Amino acid sequence: MKQRRTVVFILALLALLAALITGRALLYNLAYLLALLIIISFLWAWLNINSVRFSRTTRTFRTQVGRPLEERFVIRNNSFIPTLWVEMRDHSELPKHYASRVVNTLGPKGQYNWRVTTICQERGRYQLGPVRLSTSDPFGLFPMQRQDTQTRNVVVYPMTVDIHRFALPIGILPGGDALRRRTHHVTTNASGVRDYAPGDSFSRIHWRSTARRGRLIVKEFELDPLADIWIVPDMSIFGHVSQRPSTAVPETTREEMPVWMRLEEFKLAANTEEYTVTIAASLAQYFLRNNRAVGMLAYGQSNEVLQPDRSERQLNRILETLAVLRAQGQTPLQNMINAEVHLFPRGTTLIVVTPTTREEWATAARQLVRRGLRIVTVLVNPQSFGGSQSALTLASLLQANNMVSYEINNGDDLPAALSRGRTQAGYFTLG
Repeated sequence: MKQRRTVVFILALLALLAALITGRALLYNLAYLLALLIIISFLWAWLNINSVRFSRTTRTFRTQVGRPLEERFVIRNNSFIPTLWVEMRDHSELPKHYASRVVNTLGPKGQYNWRVTTICQERGRYQLGPVRLSTSDPFGLFPMQRQDTQTRNVVVYPMTVDIHRFALPIGILPGGDALRRRTHHVTTNASGVRDYAPGDSFSRIHWRSTARRGRLIVKEFELDPLADIWIVPDMSIFGHVSQRPSTAVPETTREEMPVWMRLEEFKLAANTEEYTVTIAASLAQYFLRNNRAVGMLAYGQSNEVLQPDRSERQLNRILETLAVLRAQGQTPLQNMINAEVHLFPRGTTLIVVTPTTREEWATAARQLVRRGLRIVTVLVNPQSFGGSQSALTLASLLQANNMVSYEINNGDDLPAALSRGRTQAGYFTLG
């Protein structure tokens, strides 16, 4: 286009020079015509780029691996001059989110809208935008661009699977280790009464005490006598197998995603890091849905410690942390737990998800059991992902020490593999 504009400028200049030399009216008319063409083309392109308006609407800023992210886009022409074409170039960071589009023949006061649905394939925090708009005049002499710098962030949670039951130590049953801690949740364990404070729910009011004392009195509650559960995904660089190129889902086109597309059509990336994160997220979801207090400890590119809590808000907190956590930690699994062992009172259950094959973990787990902790290990077998070592030897050592371990291989049906009930002495199946 730049060359075309240069040619028109040269022709106009040559026509003007020839007209001045020869004095012929035809050359004057040709020079005027080319000059008018340049002026009209510039004004047309300038009006087009300044009258075009762009907007995008994202249905949700929280989604999940394997689930769709949908955006709606609208381009409007606010002028009375038609726009022959507008190119919208999207610079979003979300992988395989193809939102760019070329709109042809946008009439006066007209608009064009479209929808893009992308199956999210990688967890993380991504930026949507910015956008660059491009258009030109009908002759292509003056291409113009405008940058829309508006951006927004979307968080893609890790994939989760539905677990039906999971083997845990019997010490977490009611009547086991009691935790005398006050909570803002309403539980079956009322510990006393106190004066009403702004923000207290009316359901907590103790009406008999209120009538006797003449002022509002509310009940206080304690946590259920169940030990906390800590999910410990091993996000150190030791033992993880690098990701292979994923062929799970074909590249998303600009066409609308079929309505029959569901989570089960998506296959998890074949690497130990994604399996570790998915298992940790699924276990947290399972126990929180069973009204258990769940915490999380993980050392990745940053050290993450989430204190035990319950409710949907705690699940969102765990999923958001796991969404950006990478296997870049420099602290081995047993060293990490030993450094944070003060967080775990006696009776606490630790569910460790790890791809390690080091037999030192069996020794470390045995020492933790002697401290009164209860250990369940989910072994992500690196050999099935192309690694050189197998986790079967470590699994045998753990079972020989009467500790439950799950073995997960690449391509396993995770709901079935994690829902296997264990009949080993000292353990029961929850669910």
